[in-house]
Amino acid sequence: VMVGLAFASLVTWTIALAKSLEVLGGKLRARRAADAIGNAATLMQARRELGHNGGPGALLVRAAEEERALSAGALDHVSGDGLKERVASRLSRIEATAARLMSRGTGLLATIGSTAPFVGLFGTVWGIMNAFIGISQAQTTNLAVVAPGIAEALLATAMGLVAAIPAVVIYNIFARSIAGYKQILADASAGVERLVSRDLDFRTVPPAAAMAAE
Repeated sequence: VMVGLAFASLVTWTIALAKSLEVLGGKLRARRAADAIGNAATLMQARRELGHNGGPGALLVRAAEEERALSAGALDHVSGDGLKERVASRLSRIEATAARLMSRGTGLLATIGSTAPFVGLFGTVWGIMNAFIGISQAQTTNLAVVAPGIAEALLATAMGLVAAIPAVVIYNIFARSIAGYKQILADASAGVERLVSRDLDFRTVPPAAAMAAE
C-alpha cells in the first residue's frame, strides 16, 4: 500500500511538470496564431503570417484553404453557405482533436485524487488489524505492542492524503488552463471563419479592390 501511494505521488508530480510545460507552450503558440489570424485581412495573408507553423492555429488555416480549393469550381455556381458549413465542420474537429490531445494525462490525476484516500484507508485498516493481532498474541495492551500497528495505520492515512491532495489541486489547475487553451482555439477558429466569409465576399468585387484588401 505504501509503495503504491508513493508511486502515485511520484506520477502526480511527473505529470504536473510535463503537463505544465506542454500547456504553457500550447497556449503561447495558440495565442500567436490567434493574433496572426485576427490581424490578417485574407486567408492567404494569415497563411503567410503563420508560415510552416505546425500548431493547431496553422492547421485551422490550412484546413480552410484546402476546403476552399476543393469547392472552387462550385463557388461559381452556388452561394458560399455550403463552403462555410464545411469549413466550420472541419475547424470544429481540429479544435476537438487539439483539446483532447492537450487533456491527455489529466484523467490519471483525477483517478489518483479520487482513489488515493481509499487506498490510504485500506492501509489504515490493515495497520489497526495488525495492532489488534499484536495485542492478541502478546496478551497485553502495552504501548510497545500496539504502537507499530497504529503507526502503520496513521502513516497509510497520511500517505493517502499526500498523494490525493496535490493530484486534485493540480487537476483543477490544469482544467482551468486547458479551458483557456480551448477558448484561444475557439477565437482562432472564429477568426478563420471570418476570413473565409470575407474572401467569399471579395469574389464579387473588382480584382483591384480585392488586391488592395490583401
